[in-house]
Amino acid sequence: MGNEWFAWGWLAAIAVVFLSAIVWLFPRVSERYVHVHVWLLLLPGAAALFGWIGAGAVDIGPWRFDATSWLSAVYISLLSWAIQRFAVRYLHGDRRYRLYFSLLTWTSFAASLTWAAGDLRLIAVCWGLPLVGLVALTALKKEWEPAQFVARQMGMLFLASWIAVALTAVWLGARVGEWTLVSALSAERLARLALWERAVMSGLLMLAAVIPAGQWPFHRWLMESAVTPTPVSAVMHAGLVNAGGLLLWRFSPLFHETWAHVALFLIAFASILIGTGISLVHVDYKRQLVGSTMAQMGVMLVQCALGAYGAAVVHLVLHGLFKATLFLQSGSVVPRVGRAGLRKTGSSWPGGIILGVLLGWAFWQAAPHEPARLLSALLLAASATVAWGRLTDFREGRWLGFAVVVALALVSETVRHQFMALLHNGMSSAFLPPASFEWLVCALFVAAALVAVWIANRRSSMLAIRLYMWFVHLGEPRPAATEAHPRYLASYLKEGMAHE
Repeated sequence: MGNEWFAWGWLAAIAVVFLSAIVWLFPRVSERYVHVHVWLLLLPGAAALFGWIGAGAVDIGPWRFDATSWLSAVYISLLSWAIQRFAVRYLHGDRRYRLYFSLLTWTSFAASLTWAAGDLRLIAVCWGLPLVGLVALTALKKEWEPAQFVARQMGMLFLASWIAVALTAVWLGARVGEWTLVSALSAERLARLALWERAVMSGLLMLAAVIPAGQWPFHRWLMESAVTPTPVSAVMHAGLVNAGGLLLWRFSPLFHETWAHVALFLIAFASILIGTGISLVHVDYKRQLVGSTMAQMGVMLVQCALGAYGAAVVHLVLHGLFKATLFLQSGSVVPRVGRAGLRKTGSSWPGGIILGVLLGWAFWQAAPHEPARLLSALLLAASATVAWGRLTDFREGRWLGFAVVVALALVSETVRHQFMALLHNGMSSAFLPPASFEWLVCALFVAAALVAVWIANRRSSMLAIRLYMWFVHLGEPRPAATEAHPRYLASYLKEGMAHE
């Protein structure tokens, strides 16, 4: 009973936050109240942190709190607080200033409730709530036609994702006769399903995961989401696009067919190539970040396809913190006169390559039972090489940045060990592909990298030019999602002149 108090404390903190978001909507409440509301966002995170440390797995009615739930709650609370602190000044003066904060709170903490749900029916309902919040945030600028067009496109795709999860959850619960997630996914219950039923459910789960992740061929909504204000983009790219990895982790015993994992890998691998290409050719900074998100979510889903769910969850958390930082500092990317620039590059890369090789080899030796061990070692080596090259480019903050990278690496390793413990304790019977599949995946990654280097060294070739134009086209929004001279700005100007 003692551990249940942690869960009750978290639910009470969520209730307080939602109540504070509703109070904020009353026009008589002073705008200074926003500071109180923003600081209240830390309450669920503090409660979840204590629960993560001291409570362990706790079940309360339809809610289940385990390592995934606690980690998600801490991460979402911290992220929501940082983004809304930024939005206090960024959105000040907007007509719907109050509504932005209420919807940001709704979207963030509805996601927390999704990962605390332990009942299939509750998951079916909760999956769509943060997606509804994101569509509402996108549609807040009612005067701007591109925003309304993008919101409608997002709504149709997100509805398909929601229906896919709801169908899977209700179908699974009705067939196995159990609505508790852990019990419904036990080997004994899943044995009652026919082979075709598991195949269809796996396909629905895959569809539900790749849509919010902005994966090919559903990437267009993500490319056009740059119309949203920066805080909304930060919430979107740091939180909701990551949800597919957690969904596949939760339903991993059901998502157990080899063909489904191969199909997921092919979609994710194509998305990595397309997203990387878009981020390299576009000059618009937000569109570069969008392409990067598409590629990184592809890597996360490749990890899921290889059964490395622990690594995928760590990836989505670190990616969220990283991408939220990039979006919130997007207004500072233009160089300023008098600031220290970049060093001449080139000399740092040999040291980075050596560091990357050593770290990759060390991981290979230290984690013999890690799913997707070879791919993880390759990604760690490549990430360390690139990170070292970037850190040594700057005169200021180099060693502080290196210290932060080391600290995040230690934290991520701790989290990964917790998820590996869940796997070994039988809480999730994850699919482990044959070694040949993993070697094939790594060979494709290495081949793609070599081809990219070859093309980069022949930029004037016809192939490079065709690829360049193709990626530019893929990253461009549809005409209805853009407006060279936004008409709503003209209406603001007319209203301002009328009041003078």
